[in-house]
Amino acid sequence: MSNLTPVIKSIQDIMRQDSGVDGDAQRISQLTWLLFLKVFDALEEELELTRDHYQSPIPQAMRWRAWAANPEGITGDALLDFVDNQLFATLKSLSADPVRNPRGYVVRGVFEDAYNYMKSGHLLRQVVNKLNGIDFNRQAERHQFNDLYEKILKDLQSAGNAGEFYTPRAVTQFMVDMVNPQLGEVVLDPATGTGGFLVCAIEHLRKQVHNSEQEAVLQNSIRGVEKKQMPHMLCVTNLLLHGIEVPSNIRHDNTLVRPLRDYTQADRVDVVLTNPPFGGVEEPGIEQGYPADVRTKETADLFLVLIKHILKVNGRAALVLPDGTLFGEGVKSRIKEQLLTECNLHTIVRLPNGVFAPYTGIKTNLLFFTKGQATQSVWYYEHPYPPGVKNYNKTKPIRIEEFDAEKAWWGTEADGFAARVENERAWKVSIDQIKAANWNLDQKNPHIGEQASHDPEVLLSDYARLQAEAQVLRDELKGILAQSLSAKTAASA
Repeated sequence: MSNLTPVIKSIQDIMRQDSGVDGDAQRISQLTWLLFLKVFDALEEELELTRDHYQSPIPQAMRWRAWAANPEGITGDALLDFVDNQLFATLKSLSADPVRNPRGYVVRGVFEDAYNYMKSGHLLRQVVNKLNGIDFNRQAERHQFNDLYEKILKDLQSAGNAGEFYTPRAVTQFMVDMVNPQLGEVVLDPATGTGGFLVCAIEHLRKQVHNSEQEAVLQNSIRGVEKKQMPHMLCVTNLLLHGIEVPSNIRHDNTLVRPLRDYTQADRVDVVLTNPPFGGVEEPGIEQGYPADVRTKETADLFLVLIKHILKVNGRAALVLPDGTLFGEGVKSRIKEQLLTECNLHTIVRLPNGVFAPYTGIKTNLLFFTKGQATQSVWYYEHPYPPGVKNYNKTKPIRIEEFDAEKAWWGTEADGFAARVENERAWKVSIDQIKAANWNLDQKNPHIGEQASHDPEVLLSDYARLQAEAQVLRDELKGILAQSLSAKTAASA
């Protein structure tokens, strides 16, 4: 099969005929659990050939090959009854022990919040048969999962919620390249979404693997947590197809629920790569697990506190944050003060508008820091649009090649980035200047003209000034009109 995208489109067309599936989000959720079982079964076929006495965590009657593989197999009401009352009940109740039954733990985690939306067993059989046309044991078609995956993500856009768990591939690739994870380091994404950062990290680390022992190290190096069921399911499936045999370290949970004091040295990691949700507010009580001086319900701020805490000494992080975090005050200032005191925030890459279009128009930044030494200065790099481009969109997203200038300028942290030089896109700001600005990290490019400020104090001041100027003009106009009317009255008298 040369292209999987038409297969997925035909499956979704079938689902649109089903009265139980309402909208793109439900169609994608339905497709994803089916896809997971199909992929899981294909990988088990490989394990049965390569591992002696391999035992599936899924009971034989519930495995894809037993009920789905035969195109003339169970269908109609019998299929619907089997899926609703046997398959889901069994998979949701598998052993939840990640040590003794890691594969069962993965399957249960995928299905614990999954749901069969389809009401027609005949249409469900048609969908299953379409999926059976994909052979995930063929390496060529496994690689094409990226096409399928991108198709699903594009459909998530129209469902209106993809921005919560999708980062453009070029951005994830650049961040991974610059952080440069090394084999043996533990890599965490505490808000994995559909797994983009982790897949990039796996591909980066696999270039360092040359034997089975090193592959075993890689298998145990990837960790992630995702709060929502559908992106978690997509992430686990994605990692399976990228060679992580048992992605039991990808938990279906809310990272922020766990109080900071509960983290031990064993929980700390070498590398954090993430795009935490921003603009969101956590449920009441979660902030109580954080120190009193940095308590907030704002999701992005809590993630910044968590990431700083969970890194090992000399651990490295790269994350996406909105402009609001950079210039925000109050709790945000205290969080930034602690970050700059405990970590070396050496680089902020300022992205232009539209990088995350159509999910959000908010301007974003890439922050790179290393834990263990205080920040002395922060380098800024303003990423430009490529020539002839005025904005990014779905059909013309940001490309990895656009980061070549940053990569050439980057240098190495080992020598304090001694090779870096200021230019029209890059500038350096001392910690004293940032501290004097009440830890405001929204530092403007000094090499270009006046820019619009996002500082609330500046915006309010400008608003008040403009209102005052407008009032002066109104008063002057009233005076002119009054004089004109007086003159006209006197002339008529």
